[in-house]
Amino acid sequence: MPRRSRLALVGLLLLLLTGLAACGGGDDDDQRGLVVTTPQIGSAGDEPQASAQLGFPGFATKNTTRVGGADAIANAAAVARAVYPGSAPGANPPAVVLADQDDWQAAIAASVLMSQPLRAPILLTEGRTLPEASAEALRALAPTGVRALGGVQVVRIGAETPAPEGYRSTTIEGSDPVALAAAIDRYQAAATGRETRSVMIASLDDAAFSMPAAAYAAKSGVPVLFVRRDTIPGATFAALRTHRRPRIYVLGPEAVVSRRVEQALRGLGNVTRIAGEDAVRNAIAFARYTDGTFGWGVVDPGHGLVFANDRRPADAAAAAPLSASGTYGPLLLVDDPDELPLTLGEYLLDIQPGYERDPVRGVYNHGWLIGDEDAISLPVQSRIDSFLEIVPVRTSAP
Repeated sequence: MPRRSRLALVGLLLLLLTGLAACGGGDDDDQRGLVVTTPQIGSAGDEPQASAQLGFPGFATKNTTRVGGADAIANAAAVARAVYPGSAPGANPPAVVLADQDDWQAAIAASVLMSQPLRAPILLTEGRTLPEASAEALRALAPTGVRALGGVQVVRIGAETPAPEGYRSTTIEGSDPVALAAAIDRYQAAATGRETRSVMIASLDDAAFSMPAAAYAAKSGVPVLFVRRDTIPGATFAALRTHRRPRIYVLGPEAVVSRRVEQALRGLGNVTRIAGEDAVRNAIAFARYTDGTFGWGVVDPGHGLVFANDRRPADAAAAAPLSASGTYGPLLLVDDPDELPLTLGEYLLDIQPGYERDPVRGVYNHGWLIGDEDAISLPVQSRIDSFLEIVPVRTSAP
């Protein structure tokens, strides 16, 4: 694993675990060998160095927390540890998913396994190799096993994914990403005892338009299946038939999933398209959308939000557990690490929290940022922080 990625992961874990240690969390065995240190602040001249050691503002601001890995492997490991810190009842996952970082489609589809009953975060592999960051995270997570599924602790996505020793594992197999997504759908249906009434259809070829599906799959248990722009692969067609005319939600504009495919899907269920003309707008459209029990419906303040770079698709799967726990919330995208998209800024302003008399009585937004400054720069983090801040709202006199 790259040294830079390991350092970023350790820095983030130190930040997260400092808070746990301050609350008296756990015994020495549960810390898994991690040593948390607090820098000594001797004078005003020491403050910049101390702030850097603590991770502010690079890892956290008042309204944002950064998972600052240099790659998706480090991000997935850190997210899993943040969601399942251990040292308390229910603070270890029943199971953990292992998926190849280079197969972003399968990793996004596997995000559904973070929903009930597995509640399994994703750790990423490098082909047949389990990177050090993932191996360390797996040991620390200590999955307890899913009793209803024979005590399985590790779910391997693909036959080439490594099988760690000492864990009860099962393998979801498929000949390609489309078949793997369909097999994941079958596995999740078997685990829950039923097929879902809703299905998301995402692009097999355009990752940026597919990334937001990971967050909602993790939160809701709605599976992700893939199509090409002008064709429906056989494995996807067969999987949709098993859902017996579901509500089908197509993510992306016609340039990504054609009208021809949409019309063909109508023969398999009730089809709705959720689309924006680019990946940033597409993610916002999905964040706003609601249809009965389906959708985020984030059109007002008081929500969690997750931000990632649209050129790093595996980060969507790595971040998915954050959308299914804590403050929950949709995945939003930036398309340039050094610039906040205008449309994203407008959306954040539209849902910015406000208060009339006392901010303590208000609601709040919080943002998770995924990746280091090559993914989302510090100036962009600062702007996001300002848009998430609760602000006074003037009211007209009666």
